[in-house]
Amino acid sequence: MSNEIDMEMLDLFRLELESHTKTLEIGLINLEKNSSPQNVEPLMRAAHSIKGAARIVGLDKAVDLAHSMEDILDAVMKKKRVIDSTDIEVLLECNDFYTSLLNHEIAEIPDVLSNSTNKIKSLIDSLNALPIKEFGDEKPKTNGSQKAHESNASTNGSNKHEPKVPIEIVEKKSIEVVQTPSEEIESAIAKDEQIESNAKKTDDRFVRVLSDRLNKILGLTGEILVQTKLLRPFGNELQILKNGIIELNTLKESIYQELQPYNISDEINENFRDASKKMDMLLSELRDYIDDFDQFSRRLEILTDRLYNEAIDTRMKPFSEGLAGFPRLVRDISKKLGKKVEFKIRGESTRVDRDILEKLEAPLNHLIRNAIDHGIEMPDERASKSKNETGTITLEARHLSGMLMVFIEDDGKGMDTEYIRKKIVDKGFTTAEMAQFMTKAELFDFLFLPGFSTATEVTEISGRGVGLDVVFSMVHEVGGMIRVDSEPNKGTIFQLQLPLTLSVLRSLLVEIAGEPYAIPLSRIERIVHLSTSELKKAENHYYCELEGENIGIVDAAQIFGIQRVKSERIKYPIVVVSDRLSKFGMSVDRFISQTDLVVIPINKKLGRIQNISSGAILEDGTPVLITDVDDLVRSIDVIIKSGKLEKADINLQKGDKKLKHILVVDDSITVREVERKLLENKGFKVTVAVDGIDGWNTLHRDNFDLVISDIDMPRMNGIEMVKRIKNDIKYRDLPIMIVSYKDREDDKKAGLSAGASYYLTKSSFHDNTLLNAVYDLIGTP
Repeated sequence: MSNEIDMEMLDLFRLELESHTKTLEIGLINLEKNSSPQNVEPLMRAAHSIKGAARIVGLDKAVDLAHSMEDILDAVMKKKRVIDSTDIEVLLECNDFYTSLLNHEIAEIPDVLSNSTNKIKSLIDSLNALPIKEFGDEKPKTNGSQKAHESNASTNGSNKHEPKVPIEIVEKKSIEVVQTPSEEIESAIAKDEQIESNAKKTDDRFVRVLSDRLNKILGLTGEILVQTKLLRPFGNELQILKNGIIELNTLKESIYQELQPYNISDEINENFRDASKKMDMLLSELRDYIDDFDQFSRRLEILTDRLYNEAIDTRMKPFSEGLAGFPRLVRDISKKLGKKVEFKIRGESTRVDRDILEKLEAPLNHLIRNAIDHGIEMPDERASKSKNETGTITLEARHLSGMLMVFIEDDGKGMDTEYIRKKIVDKGFTTAEMAQFMTKAELFDFLFLPGFSTATEVTEISGRGVGLDVVFSMVHEVGGMIRVDSEPNKGTIFQLQLPLTLSVLRSLLVEIAGEPYAIPLSRIERIVHLSTSELKKAENHYYCELEGENIGIVDAAQIFGIQRVKSERIKYPIVVVSDRLSKFGMSVDRFISQTDLVVIPINKKLGRIQNISSGAILEDGTPVLITDVDDLVRSIDVIIKSGKLEKADINLQKGDKKLKHILVVDDSITVREVERKLLENKGFKVTVAVDGIDGWNTLHRDNFDLVISDIDMPRMNGIEMVKRIKNDIKYRDLPIMIVSYKDREDDKKAGLSAGASYYLTKSSFHDNTLLNAVYDLIGTP
């Protein structure tokens, strides 16, 4: 394995170590309260993963310590020993050692481990010296090395477990807000303690500020943040200048050495020496300036980030502030309808943009009314279904992947998809033939059309078909998405996916005809890289099949009316966007990155710009336009109906060779990357999954020629996944290979009996065993 790959693997090992040491620290502390097998298992798995990752990059000393930790945790999980505070203390010390490795540069880790032989041995000895207390034992079993451990513990200092100092509870006092007279300000400034006291007293005072003022402040802080980021390339230029001087100095010395055989004069020698001194002095000063500049730029970045975050926070409110009227609403409507309803709110403290919170009130009002009126059954009906007479409506808000997620769920009668199917045909929205083939998700999309309602009668509470249309309009107005799912007699859940703030937009940056464009992440259905073999052609236009649905491919350059340079590519980046009923894939040049953008409104003097909602400035100062997804979909519809849709910039090569596709399933990122690189370097196409459940789901999303899986993984292990694959008639003939650290005969028998064609150990990475097995099962790429 090359040094380059070694460094990459060490980087992945460090990344994995960071994750697992956090798991171990939190989990070990929790074990003092509850040492159930369910709580121990993730800790054992973390130790096992550290051991496996260390072994794959050749850090044997790290392997030994993790193995000892794993042994103890394995015994606790299997109830062969009881864990106590002493055990946890030693395990935490071992974890602290791994955590200390994170303080070093990646390249230093092997040397640090080599220099820590005594420390590692001491920790392993401490683990081995721990007394084994079995379930039901009153006294722990001891071994010969226990005394040594006790002696070490006493020498290390007896203050480790001293009794904690009792804390006196002070009676709460009311705080009075005092206005400081202007003549006392000067003297107050000189008294630090008094200033702190006054600050605390005035923390809760409010100042009314116009929202436009806050928006301008936020815009300015965003611009300051962008300008600060521009210091980075300036710092890089200084580094280049420094390197240039070093090279010049080296060249000068080289010339000087080459001139030595020619008996150069003392004057020339003296000039060379003077030049060397001046260059060294110049280089030293430049290094000092660069160090000062680096410190300044880092400090400025920290301050501007804080300023920016504080400015953003001025727009945020707790979710609970927009819910004041809902408990009363539920109480009044349920009482009026003679229903029993319990209303639950979760995530009250979740921070929400004040503008979004204001806009949410009406949609949430409609959804809660619908849930009470259409969802929750009458008490006697619920009782006849063996349900609790009291129905439950839950409103929840939480942050997820940089978005605000709002859920409205009820445990009522749910919705009948067949009734909805009939209703959309009766209303003339589609034909009976097309309705027959619609999925549940597609049927639920009709609920958001104006005038559509599943209610059999109109009441003063709901049933006019305007509520969900209002919800949909609001969600799309702020750049969000809404989804609904329902099961008969189980209930209905509405999921609103919204931006955290209207001032900052989480976006996907793409390149179209050489220019950057931003697409709001909340409006993207999915992004994919499609090969020519995955693209199909009909009536001179392209489409692809994603999750059983045919998606038309359009050229993004045509939508924006710009000229793209034709190019041949192996993979085509596609962004799938949609409105209520239409869904399209936009072919772009490339995906650039995912980023947060400070939204800058388009100057009104420019008027409305088609397909564009606003603008932003990237960190390098480049302006970027933010797309209006609804307008994009409308533009595509207009182009298609006018018959002017151009063929997307895609070249389907006849006889294109389809690469063999391998699915690698392993919970260790290090192992996944080693296998992926090994197979891709040989020309195979590789997709990775992080555990058995992820592997099983990934298997259904694409076509694979081979599955390579580990055994020990969370959620579903490799043996269970292999059995599930082999029990499915669709995948019965799919070859499977197990690659594991376990090399016992029983483990091999279990893997092969489950249906694996090969059972290899992970040492096969270092020779051709793995590749030969792959070639044997599916041939060359």
